[in-house]
Amino acid sequence: MSSASLLRTQIEALLAARIPSALTPLPRSIRPVAATGIRNVDELLKGGVPLGAITEMVGPECSGRTSFALSYIARMTQAARVCAWVDVSNTMHPESAAAAGVDLSRLLWVRCGVPVTTSMQQSSKDGFALPEKYLIPPPIKKGLHGGGFGPHPRSEVKGLSDAVGDFLRPEVTEPRCAEPQRKVRHASEIFEPDLPQTVTNGRKPVASSKPWLRIDQALRVTDLLLQGGGFSAIVLDMGSIPPEYVSRVPLATWFRYRAAAERSQASIVLLTQHACAKSSAGLVLRLQSRHALQEEPTVFTGMEYRVDVERERFTVDPTNVVPLRKPPQSERSAKWHSRATWVGRR
Repeated sequence: MSSASLLRTQIEALLAARIPSALTPLPRSIRPVAATGIRNVDELLKGGVPLGAITEMVGPECSGRTSFALSYIARMTQAARVCAWVDVSNTMHPESAAAAGVDLSRLLWVRCGVPVTTSMQQSSKDGFALPEKYLIPPPIKKGLHGGGFGPHPRSEVKGLSDAVGDFLRPEVTEPRCAEPQRKVRHASEIFEPDLPQTVTNGRKPVASSKPWLRIDQALRVTDLLLQGGGFSAIVLDMGSIPPEYVSRVPLATWFRYRAAAERSQASIVLLTQHACAKSSAGLVLRLQSRHALQEEPTVFTGMEYRVDVERERFTVDPTNVVPLRKPPQSERSAKWHSRATWVGRR
């Protein structure tokens, strides 16, 4: 045995308790994939979306992210697998999902930022309903000034002497010149900033106030779903959230999701306007809309989209030779169509 091999063996033996195979690279394994239901995209990705990894779909509004995700979830639910859709902006339309082929009985829809009302407690026999005591608002506490406890008694006394003096002072019709005039103090006006207007995506209104609270709720829910297990695919829809809020998510969160997905072999699909998962994403797809389909002269039949592969960690090389230099990257893109519900299959 050569001196280099002997030294390598000794180092690995000393670090075996802390770092197994410190100097020996792990054997390369092929990541399993799941088909998306779109033939051109599956051919581009050589099988589909990788399992046990984060797939990030980046693009502006109306770029085909939701249609892409619905097609993927439809294939997963049709294969008798349970999926989850974490809806940060409450923009998902169940009727459109059912029309795309999604089995709603195998899909958990989590709506973030939606207050619980009495109508929500009416569920099926096997569903979960909150007790009535948690939905009844607390009674109003009566106090000073028609509700509440009112201000402190000491503040109530302020200005009482001036009020009594004005009340006992005889009314003067015309003020005299030598008499000092009383300065009238007007209440200061308070201008509150206008809340952002309600954003609509053509399906249902989206509340745009306090997006960070909804993002934090969605991240906590995704943590619970990954820890609980049992979900083959989890869609985290943050497509309607501005990039300045999504970029505030710590990178440690995406790294934790990546490790949890590898343990449970769950596929995490992230819908955003700007790439934010960085190195934790196993696959980054850039989507954009091209033009409307011109199959009928007066009827809208669908849209044509384009998807580009920006980053892919799990690539299979035809040979085991690792080049010293990074090979040139070729453009990888594909076009696909999304048809309207009333058109049907053609």
